[in-house]
Amino acid sequence: MAMAVVRPQIVLLGDSITEQSFRRGGWGAALADSYSRKADIVVRGYGGYNTRWALLLLHHLWPTHLLPPAAVTIFFGANDAALLGRQSQKQHVPLPEYKHNLRQIVSHFKQMSPSILVLLIAPPPVDEDGREQYAKSLYGDKARKLPERTNEVTGTYARQCVQLAQEMQIPCIDVWTVMQQTEGWQKLFLRDGLHLTEEGNAVVHSEVLRALNGAGLAAEEMQLDFPHHSAIDGAHPEKAFQSQGCSSSGNVHAFCPEIASNHI
Repeated sequence: MAMAVVRPQIVLLGDSITEQSFRRGGWGAALADSYSRKADIVVRGYGGYNTRWALLLLHHLWPTHLLPPAAVTIFFGANDAALLGRQSQKQHVPLPEYKHNLRQIVSHFKQMSPSILVLLIAPPPVDEDGREQYAKSLYGDKARKLPERTNEVTGTYARQCVQLAQEMQIPCIDVWTVMQQTEGWQKLFLRDGLHLTEEGNAVVHSEVLRALNGAGLAAEEMQLDFPHHSAIDGAHPEKAFQSQGCSSSGNVHAFCPEIASNHI
């Protein structure tokens, strides 16, 4: 009886910046290319969501009895940082609750398996002028007069994300800081003052790859799920699909039917 081969999963959990990551030039699509035939990139991005709403998703998407992913990125904060009394106020989550919610999300995955790599990603900076110009392009004179987000406030959420990662001893990408180290970041990395351009997506992809590599999940060190075509004998192709020297390291499974069958 044939036995299934299970690729490790890398889950991307977040708001619209994650939901849109599989668009042309997106960081999620680039990640899928980086891990082609080695790991499955699973996108669970929910536009407009904050950490409060994300908590309500967890037990629906990942009951603790499910096979855990090898890694998960948690990318929230852009909506939590929306200002009270402004157009997007229903998305606002107070700063202490934001940090608490992130802790709960991380803990949920760690309860599934302590070996899961959980990677926090702080929200990107906000180009307030870009947000204003975007609103005017949509609504003209009826566009809002006051910003619904500011870079300063978003920075306080980014710092809480970084601080939590330090407290929980897990990796974190401080996108808010990284992007602002480049001159002209406002228009180079953000297409509407908030969401990412292709260049902005490239920054996130590069930083996520760096973090995964540093945590022992480098694509270059992972085996293909099935043999490369060069290893297949045209006269006896079946030989290439017989398990030989199966091994497993953590959640990263080599091509091995016996190992995979124990995780179905």
